[in-house]
Amino acid sequence: MTTLAALGLDVTVPPELSARAPAEARGAARDGVRMLVGRRAGGAVEHRRFTELPEVLRPGDLLVVNNSATLPAALPGRLPDGTPVALHLSSAQPDQRGSHLVELRRSVPGSAAAYYPPEESPARPGLSVALPAGGAAVLVKSFTDRLWFAELSLPAPLLSYLALHGRAIRYGYVDRDWPLEAYQTVFATVPGSSEMPSAARPFTPDTVARLAGRGVLVAPLTLHTGVASPEAHEAPYAERFHVPAATARLVGRVRAEGGRVIAVGTTVVRALESAVAPDGTLQEAGGWTELVVTPERGVRAVDGLLTGWHEPRASHLLLLAAVAGRPLLAACYRGAVQQRYLWHEFGDVNLLLPD
Repeated sequence: MTTLAALGLDVTVPPELSARAPAEARGAARDGVRMLVGRRAGGAVEHRRFTELPEVLRPGDLLVVNNSATLPAALPGRLPDGTPVALHLSSAQPDQRGSHLVELRRSVPGSAAAYYPPEESPARPGLSVALPAGGAAVLVKSFTDRLWFAELSLPAPLLSYLALHGRAIRYGYVDRDWPLEAYQTVFATVPGSSEMPSAARPFTPDTVARLAGRGVLVAPLTLHTGVASPEAHEAPYAERFHVPAATARLVGRVRAEGGRVIAVGTTVVRALESAVAPDGTLQEAGGWTELVVTPERGVRAVDGLLTGWHEPRASHLLLLAAVAGRPLLAACYRGAVQQRYLWHEFGDVNLLLPD
């Protein structure tokens, strides 16, 4: 697994740098978070506020955003012996056999559900987890040490059922449950993500209007996120995506005219790079992508990236290094720790630009 040490820098992120609540609960506006800007040409690092984004970008630049909306994908459950557990739904779309990808976590009263190390997990083929209102999830087979295929039996359509009985997935660094609205971005229109495409969280209608006034373009695509692995640090697995024809055409036009294509989030990079044709052009595409973007592969559809701060062992670092290069990425993370930027979905952001 790639670490910051492998990228030329070993960084320890202190626990107190985890954003434990949304910016609004910390006395700031959504767009009031900090933004570290890194420029690959020259390696310059600048400390700014997200509200300065329209001034940092250029007229003619294109922001590509993920319009996937976050589901209340955490369900309370019980094992056959009555032990309470949490079931995190990793995909709202079943595979060809009708199975969903799920994670079992230990229920902890008054706190976030906890990770089951493989040797402690009760998961096994045939295990039935009782869900609210007579629902059930039966584990079929393992996908990883953490994730399992499961067959769901529910008294209502899945999205309706989740709306009634689910809540947003959260991890131990977040101080309490927050309403689902806290996990939605201004672009969210297509329900399907298990966890928020969080790079876009700081955007507000005012920010979008100011970008338009500056001549910065915005185009959507869809990639539905699965559950993260803050403890297991797994490689990315398959996620459902769709790059519309209009977005693909706009990307091609902007790049032909000398503008920069900036992905808002690693999900957007994965989707765009999955839609690159063998001749290097971007085309409408959709389905499931298993693409893993690495520095060795490089990127062909994006020039820059707006992203959150990832754990030093997270597989996302491969993708970030592909966009920014190892030296700039190391400089950004070193500066973020020194200047005490906040991590995770409610934290600050990192804008990686080519120049």
